[in-house]
Amino acid sequence: MTSIGKTLVGVGIVLALVGLVLWGAGKLVGRETGLLPGDIVYRRGNFTFCFPIATSILLSVLLTLLLWAVSALRR
Repeated sequence: MTSIGKTLVGVGIVLALVGLVLWGAGKLVGRETGLLPGDIVYRRGNFTFCFPIATSILLSVLLTLLLWAVSALRR
């Protein structure tokens, strides 16, 4: 039962850190989408279509590395 508790505490700390990073990044960058080269933003009149492909790839890579590191530490 103690390993489950340690895992939950670790997950909580990681989530808190991710939340702080996202909160700080939101204040630095603003709420504009399409910030990375490769993100597709189409504006026409009062219609805006955003497809953040580069941001999605970057987040996928970062989460993969994070989960890989957590998995390696648990062995």
